[in-house]
Parts: sequence; structure tokens; C-alpha cells
Amino acid sequence: MKSYVHQPDGIFKSVCSLDCPDQCGLLVHKVNGKIARVTGDGDHPVTQGSICNKVRHMAERLYDPKRLMYPIKRTGEKGEGRFERISWNEAIDTIHSRWTSLIEANGPESILPYSFYGNMGLLSSESLDRRFFHKLGASLLNRSICSAAGAVGYHYTMGGGFGIDPENTVHSKLIIFWGINAVSTNMHQITLAQKARKKGAKIVVIDVHKNQTGRMADWFIPIQPGTDSALALAIMHVLFKENLTDHDFLAKYTAGSEELKKHVLSYDPVTVARITGIPADDIQRLARMYGKTTPSFIRIGNGIQHHDNGGMNVRTIACLPALTGQWLHKGGGAIKGNSGYLQHNSAALIRTDLLEKKNTRTINMNEIGSALLELDPPIRSLFVYNSNPALVAPESNKVRKGLARENLFTVVHELFMTETAKYADLVLPASSSFENTDFYTSYWHHYMQIQHPVIDKYGESKSNAEVFRLLADAFNMDPSLFQITEKELIQQAVDHSENPCLKGISYEQLEQHHFVKADVKPLFPGRLETPSGKIELYSKQMKNDGFPALPDYTPLVPEGDWPFLFVPGPNHNFLNSTFSHSVKHMALEKEPRLHMNEQDAERMGISEGDSVRIWNHRGECELTASIGQSVLPGVLVSQGLWADVPGTKHLVNSLTPDRLADMGGGAVFFSGRVNAEKIKASE
Repeated sequence: MKSYVHQPDGIFKSVCSLDCPDQCGLLVHKVNGKIARVTGDGDHPVTQGSICNKVRHMAERLYDPKRLMYPIKRTGEKGEGRFERISWNEAIDTIHSRWTSLIEANGPESILPYSFYGNMGLLSSESLDRRFFHKLGASLLNRSICSAAGAVGYHYTMGGGFGIDPENTVHSKLIIFWGINAVSTNMHQITLAQKARKKGAKIVVIDVHKNQTGRMADWFIPIQPGTDSALALAIMHVLFKENLTDHDFLAKYTAGSEELKKHVLSYDPVTVARITGIPADDIQRLARMYGKTTPSFIRIGNGIQHHDNGGMNVRTIACLPALTGQWLHKGGGAIKGNSGYLQHNSAALIRTDLLEKKNTRTINMNEIGSALLELDPPIRSLFVYNSNPALVAPESNKVRKGLARENLFTVVHELFMTETAKYADLVLPASSSFENTDFYTSYWHHYMQIQHPVIDKYGESKSNAEVFRLLADAFNMDPSLFQITEKELIQQAVDHSENPCLKGISYEQLEQHHFVKADVKPLFPGRLETPSGKIELYSKQMKNDGFPALPDYTPLVPEGDWPFLFVPGPNHNFLNSTFSHSVKHMALEKEPRLHMNEQDAERMGISEGDSVRIWNHRGECELTASIGQSVLPGVLVSQGLWADVPGTKHLVNSLTPDRLADMGGGAVFFSGRVNAEKIKASE
């Protein structure tokens, strides 16, 4: 197994571990045993040497003096951030002792792991950790904070995470970015779109905010938050009415086209204009552009699924390429996510068979605040890794109140003293991805990649796999389950005959080439993994599951008289809470701003640069006003999860609801409502 740790100087291939669809190939430049800089790997077929600012400054993050070096235990009040150094032996002994007592008194379900994909390495995020908690019998976590609603909605239509190869989008003639700020969150799709534009393609952006992606579009279409399915249905209305559909494709590869044709009669452009805020003429123009342009491609973003109706938003948009037969054309179709093509043998890694109690309770990670405060029987211990719920989870004030419980034993495995770590009883130092062996599967492009250790572990830090080996040993769990190498784990994961796209991918190939492309065939002609084997415009499965069988529009959940819809989107220089603690990245992002329509600002006496307080029954936040026409009247947009800084109130998730989306238990970050007012200088 390769390791570059003992080579003090040189340039070594690597992988970006961030939760980003691009999953770039990297080159790590070492001088005197340390990473001096990180650049893009020009050999990578998709990312081709281009990387974002976040990764370009990664060396500063790795050697940040604030990085945790050794285990520590709390000596002050929860949330105060006062700790003292301890040994790894003491840390593991403490966890073992406390959990043994909790299990004896309250059962193993009193313990809850809380994690996500702060590190996208599959061994770091879903391998020995899952085995350990399954064997322990701990409560299960529904990890649905990001793409769950949209994944379920897309699955109903298309049978799984299957779209077109992004490399083929250079051939697209019309590219629609729908609910995605791709400049900041999928930059290489922008690169591909620009290549297509040089050959004559048009770029349309549909979003609630004219962000960087909206500003680079040929046509930006502002939309009222949460009305995306209505717009898609109006496009269908025009396509059917004006005979812009592909009859042969509908007959051969879809189920329910006649039912859909009748259903969308009520979604005419005039009616939908009142719902979406988009003029009827623009709806007709967009529909005709889509119906008359081949190949056309829709990049379906995360934004539209973070609503009460998020699953249906994605399910509905996913029907559009079928109406005009785009899937048969190179560069035509859609991408919500492509994780299905690289689906590894996750069962072999996580071993759900080790869970003796098959009806073990499951807790939705979006409801962690309510769970910590209200669940009966209560959660008595929390083990947090690859996540920072005190900043990223909805209803943050409720989450922090739950984390502050003195009768909650909390362990956090992290690189930095995050907002969540300050509430912990024990904090364990985590190694970075550049210090570990791991493998990665993109949820956008079709390449699997491997990461070899490039540098020594920082201080006494350990990988997730190492920590769970220590815990498994303390609990006398079967060594054959845990005392196996990363190489053996990767071999188990890629040995997956059920996914023909992995044919030919092996550990040895990854070792040799660093990245290997899945063997992906066009979806059509072919059979999808839906019940009918076709694109399901009408879904019997949805009807059986209690949803409308046809795509539909349902308004957002009412939230009283709060006058503004509030959308806290991502920014350019952070990735969720990662980098939000970095002085450099905060300087690059400058300050947290609140984007407001000029009509609202004039009515409220708010000017550019004013401090604005926004609030609802969940919390309050103070941001700097950015006035203009980048959002529609009645909509407020912020960008980024800013770290806690004394004297500031930037916690946008203190305002977001923790109710669940229509499908998959997804989050509804963008469906909350707030009020706003100017903060007077004397305040």
C-alpha cells in the first residue's frame, strides 16, 4: 500500500475530500516533509488542474495553530470552551466506562452517533464507525440533512441516482442551472458549460438569488422560493399544447404521458406566473426554448429540495427531459446526482447485519435539537464526527440548548474546536484526509479515486477508522471486524458484482492510476430501476407511498404573519462550516450580507450597508444589507454559515425550521419566514 509520508520532498497525487460534487484530482507539493501548497492535477479528465480557493489554501488549514493536537476533556461549563489535555488511553477508558454504565442503566439506544460528510472519504464517513455502532446497538441516525428529499423525488422518476455524464455537457446547446449556484458549488460544471457556450450554447439560470452563477447566465430567471415544481408543470403545459414533445420517446420509454398531459392543463403560464413571480411571457419563452433546443441539459441543484415540497420539486423537474426525448442525445438529459453509477458495496463496509435489534430507533439528524430536548427515552450520549451540528443543523438555538444538558455525555472527534466541540465532555483530535488512506466516489462525475497518506499525523490525531478500532478493542468486539487494514476495506467495497458499472475497478487499478472511470452505458435504450423500467411520469409507487402519482405543486407550509421568505444559501469561500473559522477565508468572503430587494428596502428605510436584524420565533440574526434587484420582493437571502465570533449574531440556522420535507426526511432550510428591521446606530 502506497504512502508518501516518508518522502520529504516532491509532488504527489491526491484527492479533495470536501463535500463537493467536483471531487477534484489534486497535486500536493511537499517541502521538508510538510505540504507547501496544493494545486490541481492536470491529468484528471474532468477537473483538469483547476481547483477552488478553498482547496488552494488547504495548507494553511492543515497547519493552522488552532488545530487540535491531542485529546482534551472539559473543565469549564458546556459551551465555554475550557479544556485540559489528557492521553488517548484516558479518553478511550472514559468513553468505555461511561457507555458501559449507560448501556447497563438505559440500554445502548441511549447512545447516538451524529455524523455527515465533512470528510467524503468512504472509510472516514461510513465504514468502521457504522460497524461499531451497529454492533453496540446504538440508536441509528437518518443522515438526511443534504440531498435526501431530492434523491427520493428523483428516484421516483428515474429509478436512482443516474444522470448524464457531465463530460458530455460540452455538447449541450441549452444548459439550465436550476437552483444551484454552480460557480461556488460545482465549478467544473461551469467550465464545461462555458466550453459549450463557445460552441453556441445558451445558459439559463433559475434561482431565488442572482448570485455569481446568475450573473454569468445568458438569461437569469428569478423565482419565488419553493415554486419550482409549478414552473416545471407550466413548461410541460406549453410543450404539450404546442406539440413540442417527442411522441416516440414518450411512447417507448415513459409511463403515464397521457395522464400527465391532462394533468398539466391547469398549470397554464398565466396561473403559474401568479405562483412563481415569473411573467407568463417568460414562462412561454423558456418552454419554447427548451422544446426547440436539442440537446438540452438541466443541472438540478440542492437549493430546490431544501423546501417543504423539495422532493416533489426535484421529481417534477426530472420529468422534463423525457418530454422532449433529450436522453437519446449526447449532452441531453439532466443531472441531480450520479452516485448510482459508483455505488460501492456499502453493505460490506457498514455491516447492518451486526445490529441485533432490527427495530432499533432511528433519529433524523435534522431534528437533533428536538431529539436532545424531548425524546423519551432520552439520548444520554452523543458521538459527533465529520459534522458540526451546533452550526449546521436547523433550529440552532434548540440544538445548543440540547448540547448544554449536563446529563448528556458528548464526545467530538474533530480537527478544530468547533461550536459543537465547545459543548463536548471529550474532544479527540482528528487527522486530515491527507494523513489517511481512503477512497472516494463522486456524486457528479464518474471517477472513483484513492487517497494515500502524504504527511505524518498532526500531533496525536487519529483517523475515524483508528478511533473506532480503539473503541472496538475496548468493548472486546470481534477483531476480525475491526482489526483489518484500509486496503482490505477498500477491496471489500469495490467487490460489488451487483453494480456492473464497477466492472474492472479494483484496488490495484486505483493504486496504479489514482482515478478510474466507471463503465457507464447510456440510460437509453435500456431499462431503468423503476417498477416499470421506464421514466415514471405517473408513478404507482408514489401513490402507494401516499404521494400524488403525478408531478404536482403544493405551497410551502404557512408560518404565521412573518413577511419575508428567508433563504440562507451557501457562499463562495466556505463549505458549510468548513473554512468558516479561517481568518483568510473570512477575509475573502468579507462579511455576512443580507440580500434584499430595493422595493422592500425603500419601504423599510434600509440602505446599502446598514445593519439589519432579522428574526422569528426561533431566533434572531444581524447581517449587513445588500440592496438591489438580485432577489424578488418579499425574499431575503444570506450566504454562508459564519463561525461564532464574540459580539456578533450571524447564526442563520437559528432561524431555520427543523420540520421535515415531503420526502426522505430532508431538511427545509429554505422554507422559513422572518421579519426584518434596520438596526439604529445607537443600538
